[in-house]
Amino acid sequence: MTKYRFSTLIMLLALAAGFSFLSCEKDEPEVIRLDSFGPSPVLRGGDLKFIGEHLDKVSEIVLTSGVSVTSFKSRSPQLLVITVPEATVDGKVVLKTPDGDIETKTILTISEPITITSITPARVRPGDIVTINGDYLNLVREVIFNNKKTVTVFQSQSREKLEVKVPDDAQTGKVVVSNGEPDPIQVESETDLEIALPMALLVSPNPVKAGAELTIEGEDLDLAQKVVFGGGSSVDQFVSREAGKLVVAVPADAQDGKLGLIAASQVQTESAVSLVMVVPAIADINPNPAKNGGTVTITGTNLDLVTSVVFGGGKNGEIQNASATELTVKVPDDATAAAVTLNTAANKSVASTAVLGLVKPVIESFSPMETQANKDITITGTDLDLVVKVIFGGDKEGTIVSASETELTVTVPPGTLSGAFTLVARNGDMTVSTQELTILASNVPIILSMPTQAKPGEMITIEGEKLDLLTDVIFPVGIKATMFGIKTATILQVVVPPDVQKGIGVITFVTSENETTTSPPINFQGVDVVADPTLVFFNFDNLNRWWGDTGDNENDPDLSLDGSNYFRVNGSLSGWTGFFWRNGKNEFPADVIGTNVSSYVLKFDVNILEPITGGEFAWRFKGSSGDFWYYWKPWEATGSYMTPGWITVTIPLTAFSAGGAPITDMSTINEDFGVAFNSGSSTVNACFDNVRFELQ
Repeated sequence: MTKYRFSTLIMLLALAAGFSFLSCEKDEPEVIRLDSFGPSPVLRGGDLKFIGEHLDKVSEIVLTSGVSVTSFKSRSPQLLVITVPEATVDGKVVLKTPDGDIETKTILTISEPITITSITPARVRPGDIVTINGDYLNLVREVIFNNKKTVTVFQSQSREKLEVKVPDDAQTGKVVVSNGEPDPIQVESETDLEIALPMALLVSPNPVKAGAELTIEGEDLDLAQKVVFGGGSSVDQFVSREAGKLVVAVPADAQDGKLGLIAASQVQTESAVSLVMVVPAIADINPNPAKNGGTVTITGTNLDLVTSVVFGGGKNGEIQNASATELTVKVPDDATAAAVTLNTAANKSVASTAVLGLVKPVIESFSPMETQANKDITITGTDLDLVVKVIFGGDKEGTIVSASETELTVTVPPGTLSGAFTLVARNGDMTVSTQELTILASNVPIILSMPTQAKPGEMITIEGEKLDLLTDVIFPVGIKATMFGIKTATILQVVVPPDVQKGIGVITFVTSENETTTSPPINFQGVDVVADPTLVFFNFDNLNRWWGDTGDNENDPDLSLDGSNYFRVNGSLSGWTGFFWRNGKNEFPADVIGTNVSSYVLKFDVNILEPITGGEFAWRFKGSSGDFWYYWKPWEATGSYMTPGWITVTIPLTAFSAGGAPITDMSTINEDFGVAFNSGSSTVNACFDNVRFELQ
């Protein structure tokens, strides 16, 4: 048995020493004084100390009930120590001195020596009654179990015996009894009290199928509050629960491993055996070979456990129907020939023993076998609806005009060389024609040189061959040129129509024989006139930004649109980087628009001076009705953005949204508005001007 005493003893040795020093004065009388005593309460047989001055003159200490002590354990002018007799009870203490009696102002209290001699039984279940034997147990106010679970209500209590109910969440360990005082006496048992825990000895069936009932046999299983399966999934609802048997439903995502049984005390025990989860078995896959985009039927057992079907190339199929014995799965368009893998929620997989083959397009014939560039050929065969590309001689990709399972019509591109052609399927499989396509000479112009950019109204010069055969020059989108300069076999001068579509496009050339060819890409640049200056809210002259992370106003005559200021960003950016912003409704003409959002667009003039290869320009309108964004990134499709030159970009206001909800009332925008770079990294060297609203 181990005892713990907790008491407060105020030691005034320094004060006593001070008084001892004063007593050396020859003219100062020696006054016997008691300053303090303790501890109180004190155990019988324990030490009781008295602190004061000239205490060596004390001849006797009288405790309560006439108990007298004349033998001191130690005695000095400042400190007396006695052993408390067994007969002592609570009361005041009197010190006998030559100058008279000194009585303590406070009562000395006695602590009974609480002891634990045994705890029975040594092993209990939560809810059982445990008996604590010992002495002075009638003074106990608390029984504390190992996990600091305190019980203050007892089944019975006497001086020599205490009966207490074991809490549901008690843990194995020492038991402590306490008198419950603010400065308590606590006594701890010498041996541990063992608290029963659920023990799983057998599990059946094993292997088990997810969703099935699992029977666990063992001891004290009715104490289990939760069963934890491999992978961490758990159940706390049971089909049935008894001391010797526990039945649970196996979670869908249970994995292989030993079971954990958690008691109310949160102590977990582990099953003696590991549980193994059932896996699906594949008997057959039909059809084989299958078709990309088509379906296959997988037969077998336990197929209702399947959560995903993976085809060749790591492509997930779409499960359309599922039962324990049959799966219907759509084959991904880009799947390749390979074994098929079935995965379960139990983190288990099974693969087919045979490779699932995939059909390829088959060429039976094509016509005509001799043709010119820009003409169509028709290919017949099987599974031609799988074709996504046709590559002709010279590595030229044709344009698929129409496609069905048995017929494919393709336009032969300019520059095609005679030879076999290749069909490329959705999954990358290739079929090469066994016969060659002969490309006949064609009277179409050949472009050798032309500008990479031009403005509306500008005359451009094109150099090449057979340019005199042209009858029409068509700009994007479908706009025929009407003004020309020099026109010879090798030089063509043409004026870009004023209503050409801005941005990157191609020029289509048509000959007198109705043959066509196209130019390399050309960037048609130009800015729109500001229709209403009152709807401009950033012009970087008198309408500036309040804040931003990078960039500033410039006025380089070689870059300015009209000699006025513009905003310039020039740096390597990564992640969110603000350009120009203001807050509130400061010179923001949103109230003019109000709810008439569908009739207005956002316009801004921009000059991209270097290619942008990532990220986006995030435009933002924030107000009381939401936080509305539009992400402008025209370089996403091509990997870079246009050659330098000012253009006007138009964005419908209906394209701005907050969490998918479009903006409906511009007058509610009363917080931030502006633009930033975001979501990527790139060099950004660009100029902005005339950010405005405009009627469509």
